[in-house]
Amino acid sequence: MSKKVFIVPHDFTSVGNLALEHAIATARPLNASVHLLHVVSKESQIKESTEKLEEVIKQYSESGVEIVPIVRIGSIFEDIGEYAAEHSAELIFMGTHGAHGWQHITGSHALKVVTSSTVPFIIVQEKTVKTTGYDSIVVPMDLHKETKQKLSIVASLAKYFNSKVHVVTPDESDEFLRHQVNSNIIFSERFFKQRGIEMTSAIVSSSGFDKEVVKYAVSVDADLIAIMNLNRSSFLNAITANYEQYIITNDALIPTLILNPIDTSSAKGGSFTMFSV
Repeated sequence: MSKKVFIVPHDFTSVGNLALEHAIATARPLNASVHLLHVVSKESQIKESTEKLEEVIKQYSESGVEIVPIVRIGSIFEDIGEYAAEHSAELIFMGTHGAHGWQHITGSHALKVVTSSTVPFIIVQEKTVKTTGYDSIVVPMDLHKETKQKLSIVASLAKYFNSKVHVVTPDESDEFLRHQVNSNIIFSERFFKQRGIEMTSAIVSSSGFDKEVVKYAVSVDADLIAIMNLNRSSFLNAITANYEQYIITNDALIPTLILNPIDTSSAKGGSFTMFSV
């Protein structure tokens, strides 16, 4: 079996280091390697950028994780995802900078990078990773069939870090929709129980669901929020067009696992079979 690969786009800032630290914490129990990637616009920038990456790597020489410096010519909006796909990477850890930073990777710009990739992202803000990794993972669930796709990777992370998973759904007054929400909760309970993972569930207000999710995540001291990149209004009207953007830049600085839906009927391997659970 080939060694697992994680990607960390790095722009030589502190938040880039934080993303690297999250990647190291996740890679260590898997004996995975981390590719530290910097994207430049022209060939003349390669030498200096490589030297800077090597300086960053020296800071983590005692991490016990193999870190490989990579400089690539291109655009961050295309080449991060392309590089990850070319190397069969399983996760991309990327830092955000609020309103400023490396080519303004924040909000909708970060979503543009995510949307171009078949590999899931963990978006990191200015918050260090615990030595124990992701102990508490919040999983918002709605009625999109794609929302269940994230359960596999959440279960994988939960197994490695012995995490507790918290499934949160929006309140729904319509009886039929409420039944569908309950069915999703039951499905999740069965899914995680079969894998020996502790799970709780909660229902929060559907009004301002994104803010309610973050508020709930704070209440359970969450280390990660897992969402799908649906980028459209929810059947429940709980997910708004700005839902993903709000979650990945949440004020509580909680890292966000975000992945694009895939056609499971034609998918071969890829991000939803990357971990055995």
